[in-house]
Amino acid sequence: MTDTRLRVVLIAPTADGNDVGEAWSCFRWVAGLAERHDVTVLSYHKRDRTPLARQLPHVRIVEWSDLPLVGRFERFNSMAKPGQLAFRARARHWLRQAIAAGERFDLIHQLAPLALRYPTPALGLGIPWVMGPVGGSLDTPPGMRNGGGAGGGKPPWFVGLRRLDRLRMRLPGALRASYEGAALVLAVAPYVREVLAGLRVRRIEYESETGIPDLPPPRSRVTARPGRLRLLYVGRLIRTKGLFFGLGALARLRDLPGVTLDVAGDGEDRAACEALVRDVGLLDRVHFHGKVPRERVEELYREADAFLFPSYREPSGNVVFESMRHGLPVIAARAGGPGHVVDERCGRLVEPTDPTGLVTGLEAAMRELAADPALVARLGASARTRVATLALWPAKIARVEALWHQVLDGWRRDSRRIA
Repeated sequence: MTDTRLRVVLIAPTADGNDVGEAWSCFRWVAGLAERHDVTVLSYHKRDRTPLARQLPHVRIVEWSDLPLVGRFERFNSMAKPGQLAFRARARHWLRQAIAAGERFDLIHQLAPLALRYPTPALGLGIPWVMGPVGGSLDTPPGMRNGGGAGGGKPPWFVGLRRLDRLRMRLPGALRASYEGAALVLAVAPYVREVLAGLRVRRIEYESETGIPDLPPPRSRVTARPGRLRLLYVGRLIRTKGLFFGLGALARLRDLPGVTLDVAGDGEDRAACEALVRDVGLLDRVHFHGKVPRERVEELYREADAFLFPSYREPSGNVVFESMRHGLPVIAARAGGPGHVVDERCGRLVEPTDPTGLVTGLEAAMRELAADPALVARLGASARTRVATLALWPAKIARVEALWHQVLDGWRRDSRRIA
């Protein structure tokens, strides 16, 4: 790491330390990088949220408010981000004015949105730029496309917009140019290479968009005896998160009544999952907690023995990091972000080839962990070690800072050759 302070523009829409998910992660990136560099943050905030400038008063922040009315449609706003087009135009106008006024920046880094579908305002300004961490645009595994009987109804229409991402990426235009012109693309997992296949991307490195602030003390408790296992699921209850199939696997463990499941979260699939629990007689073994405060989620992590997260179209998986932080082995689908983070040393990955195969694989993983408390303890300790390597915020900030300097060294060498 070098002590050279860089002049960097951070593109950080909706960064918010009081929010969750992508907004919270973006805030952590901004706060960490601003401690070591002279950053200018271009952002916009949701109308009912505290502006970023009030959260980080000592950082230079230029921000706008979101478009009116879109906040009423939270899930649509979260996925489609209709305010992003206006924000990009404003950010690009601001950058042009700042450069014309004599301001000089070493680098522009677009930290968000996470989704790959948004061009950067840095195009054509003569300043090197970084894209990411980016992810998403995942295809549903072919065998899972009919849902296998899971779900509480048809997903909202706008969910289908992601099918256009790969097509837009391959057409000439600002989106393709944003990735082909980037000095560096940070990808949340290796699958992003597949999404960008066919593009002339200069360099890709892996870095999740999220992280953890610290590590709690190592866990000293293990399951009391074979046959008992307290599983935990945290997340939205929607079809692609796979909880319905996890419940199907649990229903097969009739001979292991000591295997239980706590579910923290809410969503459109909750009714279908609760109906399945009633139909297969799991009412005494599955507990739906709904949407609970952060403090209660932390308690559930501490009380659990293992984490269940069978999402088969997961871009990153913040809750996987959270569970590993608490020393929990993870049972997950071998797909997306969790398929990159979890390995056989810290959990069990199940191929989401089709609904039957997913249920069978989840059942086998549950049985293996329930039968061997010592294995649960070993996997949990390894999970804690792995997440410390991948996800502690100071280390993440240092890695990106080092990459910035590599990018600029290469840019300067190229500039000299051209001159």
